[in-house]
Amino acid sequence: MAKLDEATVLSPQDAVAAHRDETTSDLFGITELCREFGISLRAIRFYEDKGLLHPRRVNGTRVYTRRDRARLALILRAKAIGSSLAEIKHYLDLYGSHGEGRVQQMRYVLSRTDHAIAELQQKRDHIDATLAELKVINDAVRKGLADRR
Repeated sequence: MAKLDEATVLSPQDAVAAHRDETTSDLFGITELCREFGISLRAIRFYEDKGLLHPRRVNGTRVYTRRDRARLALILRAKAIGSSLAEIKHYLDLYGSHGEGRVQQMRYVLSRTDHAIAELQQKRDHIDATLAELKVINDAVRKGLADRR
């Protein structure tokens, strides 16, 4: 659903800083966000319907703040690592919390990222093993073809 282009995606630090910045006056239209993140209007509306984004309305037009833009970046990152919409909503709901809510958020993020790191490492190990096997097969076939010449 989402195409993340490294040139246009906020760094993790910038996304977090922008998400916390409620004083900014930067405003974005839905088409602008779609272009920036390589997603469809339907995708953004879907995230709104699920309560993940809450744009303002100006004369019936959706207007997104810098905070909304940062939330969208976080949503797309979380989707990219396989988080469900429920997990993303849970995280975003905790995001504005302070005190115990903030501690819960950090524990949740730690647990989720530990799990994602372990899954990705397992996938990487599997890919490395498969590549090694394919190289052995490839070398054997090359040698077999060379012997027949």
